Amino acid sequence: MGHALLGVLGLFLLNTLLYGHAEGGDMILLSPARPVTEGHSVSLSCRLRSHTFDSIVFFYHNEKVIQSDSRWELKISAVSKSDEGFYKCQHSGRESAQSWMSVQVPKAELRADDTDIPVGGSVTLTCSVNPSSSGWKYFWYRGEKTSEPLTSQLSSGPIRVSEEGVYWCRGGRGEPVNYTEYSDSVTINKIIPNKAVVTLQPNWTEVYRGERITLRCEIKDGGDTEWEYEWRTTSSEKPSDENEHSITSVTGSHSGDYRCKGRKKHTQHSSTDWSDPIKLTVSDKPLPVLTVSPSWLSAGASVTLKCRVKDPSAGWRFYWYTRVPDPSYGSYRDEQLPGSSSGTEQDSYIVHVQTHTAEYWCRSGRGDPEYSTYYSEPKYVWSADIHSSASLTVSPDRAQHFTSDSVSLSCEGNSAEWRVMRFSTGDSDSSTCSTWGTMTGSTCHINTDRTSDAVYWCESGSGEFSNAVNITVQDGDVILLSPARPVTEGHSVSLSCKLRNQTSDSIVFFYYDEKVIQSDSRWELNISAVSKSDEGFYKCQHSGRESAQSWMSVQAVSRPDSSSFPVLLIVGLVCGIVLVIPLLVLFCYRASKDSGFVRPVQSESTNADRVDYENDHYSALLHGDVCLYDTIRGCQEAEHAQ
Repeated sequence: MGHALLGVLGLFLLNTLLYGHAEGGDMILLSPARPVTEGHSVSLSCRLRSHTFDSIVFFYHNEKVIQSDSRWELKISAVSKSDEGFYKCQHSGRESAQSWMSVQVPKAELRADDTDIPVGGSVTLTCSVNPSSSGWKYFWYRGEKTSEPLTSQLSSGPIRVSEEGVYWCRGGRGEPVNYTEYSDSVTINKIIPNKAVVTLQPNWTEVYRGERITLRCEIKDGGDTEWEYEWRTTSSEKPSDENEHSITSVTGSHSGDYRCKGRKKHTQHSSTDWSDPIKLTVSDKPLPVLTVSPSWLSAGASVTLKCRVKDPSAGWRFYWYTRVPDPSYGSYRDEQLPGSSSGTEQDSYIVHVQTHTAEYWCRSGRGDPEYSTYYSEPKYVWSADIHSSASLTVSPDRAQHFTSDSVSLSCEGNSAEWRVMRFSTGDSDSSTCSTWGTMTGSTCHINTDRTSDAVYWCESGSGEFSNAVNITVQDGDVILLSPARPVTEGHSVSLSCKLRNQTSDSIVFFYYDEKVIQSDSRWELNISAVSKSDEGFYKCQHSGRESAQSWMSVQAVSRPDSSSFPVLLIVGLVCGIVLVIPLLVLFCYRASKDSGFVRPVQSESTNADRVDYENDHYSALLHGDVCLYDTIRGCQEAEHAQ
């Protein structure tokens, strides 16, 4: 019984809190839930739950009665900010809950068709009120909102201005005037004739990750004016408001277009137009490409190295390197080529009188401090010339082999320590026999399980290079049997075509530098006396199957070297002296005769006799006549007499 009484009492208290008087739960005030815009009309009404009465209804605004009659509606034709507040209604002692009616003052919106006034031009400003309604007049302000309006009671149309500055507007209507809120400001700048230009230092058309660059904004004909700067860019990096923007290490995020403009410090709203864009493209660090020509040496030939890098005219300097064996450590050391320690301006370098196999590479650098590219992949120059100090022989002695053939390479020369080296197509560097074969003493046995096309050579512990040979291992059905080492000029040579499993009597084609030079049933190409003009690439073809091509090197017959020249010169001088001395003696003898008397005019027969006499005398001199000494002495005495 007690618990039931407490429950009824609790329910009564809850209803009282929620609805006030018991009867009040039947009445509500109908008022807008959202704000009402100033100047608009609004209607508030009182409503009972289930019935209506014609008796007096009271409307309250902030607890003050503002209407008391039989009308169940409160109408406000033009709401103002003063109408904002709490409203409620009351009827026959029953009262609604009160509600807040919010009055919103409209805000003007200012738009400009451009924020920069061009030289000698103007821009258009438009003011509007949202939500749109009729009867508005617009007031324009420049500088401060509290200043006198530029023009009042304008139509809703736009205005044009040719002066820079900060602009505002607001709308007004009614009498007295109800104003909207001020619009947000719009800053209008005036473009001056000076031209802004973006420059890039260094002025590369393309920059690379890690390089240092500086973007500079320059004002043409700027004079002594103090400027402030503004940048606009499509990159993800925004430059500071300075005339220079330095990037110590360029990344991909710096790629994009860069523009700038200058603004006079003492007239904040006068500025240049935006500069033309400069496009900054950032690429990965470059890898130069090295080429060598020729790759196979003739004896004492010059080798031209060329280091190719993207945009070669963009201030690059080129550095040249070679790798040589270091006997003291049994490995290699890197050396810069002569004259390239500070780099060369030219992208080519000539190695004069190259005599042995060598490895080269290059790199490029530019700027200050210098930005360096990667090193190029190495390139080799091979010599096929055989030297007594180091030579490589191939067994069997041919350039092409089938897979599964047994092939060995042997080093010979003035060393007890050898390593066989290989450079294969697709490799980035050379490798030793232990990588692709088995080394036993000074002989390397090649693993021919896989196809390969590689150049092989020997290096001694003291740093000598042997001749190089190009060996091809292939799994096809046909190979060309050609000598692996150079053929001496004037010797005979035989090249033949070999099938893996069978022979045939059909036609075999032999090619020299891609031209057919023999096509018949002979499987051999014989050259009786090889000359330098026979040097080149050879291959054979049979029944549509073609061998790989191999280079046949022809070694010129050695000629007398320059050391024999002094001997020949001495012999020539001795012979010359032997011939000249008798002529000098004859000349002196004749001079002495002429100085002793005046020769009378003689007849032709007398002259002939004299010629015979002189010829006999000259013959005696040539045969070692004993009067030679007396004749020379007489010559000298005649000279003294004169």
